[in-house]
Amino acid sequence: MKTTNLGFLMTDIVRLMRREYQKSPLPMTPMQARALVYVARSEGIKQVTLAEMLDIQPITLARLIDQLVLDNLVERRADPKDRRAYGLYLTEHAAPCLKDIDVIIQEVRVKALKGLTEEQAAAAISALEMMRANLLSDFSD
Repeated sequence: MKTTNLGFLMTDIVRLMRREYQKSPLPMTPMQARALVYVARSEGIKQVTLAEMLDIQPITLARLIDQLVLDNLVERRADPKDRRAYGLYLTEHAAPCLKDIDVIIQEVRVKALKGLTEEQAAAAISALEMMRANLLSDFSD
């Protein structure tokens, strides 16, 4: 088979980027870091919504959030409109951790884009954003 399988290629890239992240001195897993970043982007997000965004089971996310709460990075607050639901919010201790995550993300990005011109890197990112938008369109209909 001579055709490049786009899905396999993208999966390999994600796996290798995750491996680079795991080399970092950060005291959390890549999934914990992703969850923290998503909470920072959408404070008040419900756990079920975050689980969907991370493509993991709600029970898996609950354990992950339990650890972030234990680490005093995230807190659960009761939703005033739905007493069964909780929103996720950052604590003040999350800010330095998010800065550390951003540094590692930038280091991995630099390594991943090494050898590309600024124009090539911008085109690659633009193409990936368009692909994501194309695939997300099914969820907004």
